[in-house]
Amino acid sequence: MTPHLLVLHGPNLNLLGTREPHIYGHQTLADIDQHLAKLASELGARCTSFQSNHEGALVDRIQAAAHEQVHSIIINAGAYTHTSVAIRDALAALGVPIIEVHLSNVYQRETFRHHSYLSAIAKGVIVGLGAYGYEAALRYALSQ
Repeated sequence: MTPHLLVLHGPNLNLLGTREPHIYGHQTLADIDQHLAKLASELGARCTSFQSNHEGALVDRIQAAAHEQVHSIIINAGAYTHTSVAIRDALAALGVPIIEVHLSNVYQRETFRHHSYLSAIAKGVIVGLGAYGYEAALRYALSQ
């Protein structure tokens, strides 16, 4: 069976390329998603991406993944990383490996960004590698 990876992007990530490019880089979310889909295909997998600025929409998408035989989830929950027990609980209930990704090094930023509700349930956490962090997460997920 072809592995299926789900990539989730939280609030404001739709602004990539224009939002604080000195922190988040110049690549757009579409650039990142296209690269991941192409790479997954080259590696014999399928990659689906979803972005929402709404917590409930992300929870709904995570719950829907339970019926899609998702192999792993790569998630950059954005600000919800630091605030959402609901997203954490939905991911935990899914029971598949989770890889948490952040474009910037959150530990070099404001103190409130140092706490993650997701890290304790994640297989791994990638911070500060820019858009390459998503690729690293995808490669790791497919190596498992």
